Amino acid sequence: MQAPSTYINLVEYLKAEDLSQIRHEYLNGQVFAMTGGSREHNLITGNIHNRLKNYLRGSRCQVFVSDMKVRIETDNVFYYPDVMVTCNPQDTEKFFLTKPCLIVEVLSPSTENIDRREKLLTYKKIESLQEYILVSQEEIKVELYRKDKDHNWIKYILSKNDVVILDSVNLQLTMTEIYEDVMNV
Repeated sequence: MQAPSTYINLVEYLKAEDLSQIRHEYLNGQVFAMTGGSREHNLITGNIHNRLKNYLRGSRCQVFVSDMKVRIETDNVFYYPDVMVTCNPQDTEKFFLTKPCLIVEVLSPSTENIDRREKLLTYKKIESLQEYILVSQEEIKVELYRKDKDHNWIKYILSKNDVVILDSVNLQLTMTEIYEDVMNV
């Protein structure tokens, strides 16, 4: 038997999160603490963020890493993606985005199933989202989910010799750039 869940409303969550030393994701009234990432997780996240940040400098797009939440209003959810990009000038909330065009999650053993299922399904509900990327830290492998012109989501699996083409920001990422200081490509 599971213990009853305590419901926390959105206003309470946002106030508590602003004061908290650790990050928590919010799923329709339930709050879940986030764990820290591995060395590999941190390096991959940093590599992707740095490449996007340098490329998008001076554009209308902004790149965020780990501490910025995304809000999915349809499901009453807040997540902390590893990397996120918004190019929408109306995406101006101080502590969360609502209109990202790109979200990247670096897979961890403890969160991989959530990233592949729950977050994938939830992120697909974000109207502005064009691409969702899952990056393995165990092997050189990237899964790219891209929305086509008919709003269908297509999955691409990329490996060592492939290039990740990000249509959402018009950028190509090599596996060497993604896995720098982590794995030999």
